[in-house]
Amino acid sequence: MTAESAGGAAKPVVLTVDDDVSVSRAVARDLRRRYGAEYRILRAGSGAEALEALRDVKLRGGRVAVLLADYRMPEMSGIEFLEAAMDLFPRARRALLTAYADTDAAIAAINVVDVDHYLLKPWEPPEEKFYPVVDAMLQAYADEPGADVSEAKVIGHRWSAPSFAARDFLARNAVPYRWFAADEREGGRLLQAAGLDAETLPVVITSRGEVLVAPSAAELAVAVGISTVPAGDFYDLVVVGGGPAGLGAAVYGASEGLRTLLVERQATGGQAGQSARIENYLGFPDGVSGAQLTDRARRQAAKFGAEILTTRDVVGLRADGPARVLSFADGGEVAAHSVIVATGVSYRELDAPGVAGLTGRGVYYGSASTEAEHCKGSDVVIVGGANSAGQAAVFFSRVARSVTLVVRGGSLEAGMSHYLIEQLNAIDNVCVRVDTVVEEACGEAYLEAVTLRHVPSGSVRRLDTGHLFVFIGARPHTEWLAGVLDRDERGFVLTGPSLLVDRRRPRGWPGERDPWPLEASVPGVFVAGDVRADSVKRVASAVGEGAMAVTLVHRYLDAT
Repeated sequence: MTAESAGGAAKPVVLTVDDDVSVSRAVARDLRRRYGAEYRILRAGSGAEALEALRDVKLRGGRVAVLLADYRMPEMSGIEFLEAAMDLFPRARRALLTAYADTDAAIAAINVVDVDHYLLKPWEPPEEKFYPVVDAMLQAYADEPGADVSEAKVIGHRWSAPSFAARDFLARNAVPYRWFAADEREGGRLLQAAGLDAETLPVVITSRGEVLVAPSAAELAVAVGISTVPAGDFYDLVVVGGGPAGLGAAVYGASEGLRTLLVERQATGGQAGQSARIENYLGFPDGVSGAQLTDRARRQAAKFGAEILTTRDVVGLRADGPARVLSFADGGEVAAHSVIVATGVSYRELDAPGVAGLTGRGVYYGSASTEAEHCKGSDVVIVGGANSAGQAAVFFSRVARSVTLVVRGGSLEAGMSHYLIEQLNAIDNVCVRVDTVVEEACGEAYLEAVTLRHVPSGSVRRLDTGHLFVFIGARPHTEWLAGVLDRDERGFVLTGPSLLVDRRRPRGWPGERDPWPLEASVPGVFVAGDVRADSVKRVASAVGEGAMAVTLVHRYLDAT
């Protein structure tokens, strides 16, 4: 392949293949002279070489407008090449270059494989015998436009948990991607271009054409350009957790001149980032999705110079003199003058037969907005009685045939905001079932139904559904802090006055002062958001605590 094959795929491609080098150069010369400003001209010396070039264009998300192939080539004829190329780029217009002696055979072959034109060699002058044919093919291609694909591509199975995990990771990290089912035509073409089959799913193809087979979250992050390695070894402030509290701390820390690092193990946004719509957050009278709010906060933190790492799991914390050292699961470490713990909470696993085996295959935790497209016209079941569940019910009611909200408690008032309850009451296709639990999730390859039990009466009913979304409980991510920071019986981190027992400071507490508000049992370590004991579980309060924690970090740094 010549040098013209290298580079980006912004322009549609016109490819010519001929085993005669002089003819190949002449065709490419004439094409470049007339079409080079708007099209990328590639040439190849054999059908195999040309197919390799097309596979590369396919993987990079490029487009092919026209294919010109010599009729007689050794090993692979022009007809055989065009037939194979159709599997990769079915919309590309196709033409054969033939000699006068081959005309009858070429016409017969054209009728077999639906070639658009044939061109006789020689084609001089090109203005009369070459360009009009190419013009017609380019016009035919333009009249049937296809979408440009510069995003990552995910090829997988609809009911595959690993395929869902890859899509969910990209979506939650705001990485543009396009989904292709492996058993559909375009998904098959992409697998063919990558030289893979349906046994190796999911497959992710980055916008640069890199092929990843069943990648881990960390491998995927690196491939799509998400930062996973800290630029330095020591910072003024390290924030652990990328939810509203952590993002708030990162914004205020960086904007106030602290060298700030935010470490998130999966995706920024936390539970709030999965909320379908937040309507009671200050400054957004029309509401804002968790993903939109997260994206704005992430960009704002980066604007002020905060460094953000993703897919790094913090597993340990220790005091080393004035430094606070954080350990990663892969054995790495990073140190700082101060730390803000903002690891938030996760949804508790639904304890019912069948649920674990169907997670990612019809059972999802959080809103899983990536599944909204598949919920159109379907029956959806949502479990939970707090705001996140109510927001999801409102969101899915717009696309689903019906939404059943399953609530263990006797009413919504105890855990859900009044405005959401009013909205749910006004939506015809939402049914709220209180005093009810999920008895079982049913299905083999994917979720097919759930059985619900009304607790007071004991009555059981079956609902056919392929979509169960779970929003229950709040489990803090604090296992890694056991024996380091004082926690309550549920694992939430104690701070400030809550650490004082009979007015006595925590064991081992140095100095004469009491812990400040939001400060944990190790000086210089602060806690913000849902992971803090007795915190208010709202987005606004989490952001406020993140900002307040930074103020206390300044106080701590000034005092040390």
